[in-house]
Amino acid sequence: MVLPIFLVLVFAIVDFGMGLNAWITVTNSAREGVRLGAVGGTTSAIQTKVLGTAATLPGTPPTVTVTNAQGTPGTSVKVHVVYHYNFISPLSSLVSFVSGDNVGPTLNISSDAEMRLE
Repeated sequence: MVLPIFLVLVFAIVDFGMGLNAWITVTNSAREGVRLGAVGGTTSAIQTKVLGTAATLPGTPPTVTVTNAQGTPGTSVKVHVVYHYNFISPLSSLVSFVSGDNVGPTLNISSDAEMRLE
């Protein structure tokens, strides 16, 4: 009788940990990419750096948008990273029911980073 509740709790803890790891990875990859852009990196080099930093993420790689790479000094380079995290446990239907369909089987994790060009 307690086993189903215990399993739901264990699955929720695992999903939370994996989602938190994905969020930290996406945030770090955006920061690494914008740092490369701040010292004169090209758009393709920034995208490669972001995707390399986020290579440990399961599933499809994140989408990377770079704005103002190799612009004039004093302006800002911006990096926007979007990753679609899929829950690993079968709890997505339960989460959708509890959240009123605000959280589905996929959670969109995004990060923006901006740094002044040197």
